Amino acid sequence: MKRLIVLAFSAALLSACATSPTLYAPQTAPRGAGYTEYRLEAGRYRVTFQGNPGAPVNQVSDYALLRSAELALRDGYDWFRVADRMTQQTGSNSGSTLSIGGGSSSYDYGRRGGSSVGLGVGTSFNLGPGPAVSSSMEVVFGKGQPPRDADVYDARAIVRTVGQGRAAV
Repeated sequence: MKRLIVLAFSAALLSACATSPTLYAPQTAPRGAGYTEYRLEAGRYRVTFQGNPGAPVNQVSDYALLRSAELALRDGYDWFRVADRMTQQTGSNSGSTLSIGGGSSSYDYGRRGGSSVGLGVGTSFNLGPGPAVSSSMEVVFGKGQPPRDADVYDARAIVRTVGQGRAAV
């Protein structure tokens, strides 16, 4: 019976650590993983990608860029500029910690005196999947040769690099 309890506890502990992968797809549930877009005006969108808990920040940001590139190409544009960008994390991200403590004392019992020293080491582990990350950006589309600015992206190049790169994830 003890063995069964230990196995059940171990299985529950491991399932608490499991995270579901963040796939590139439309968001189908509120606060679920996936992309959403909102057309602000012709050639201007707000694009958001919400990752599952534990998804890497770079993956979430890349997926928001990929959706922006797909929208630009779908609407007949060649490039896009990120006019505004925001990344948010929700949930806990307290990782493992290690702490060391010490103490000393002295005592005097008449002729017998002495001292003692103690040392303690403790650790804790965060078994949760980590925070959920979302990346939201306002993008403005353009045609022709893209300007040479840091926040300007060639839509076809993003689809080629990020879109094909996600197949390997």
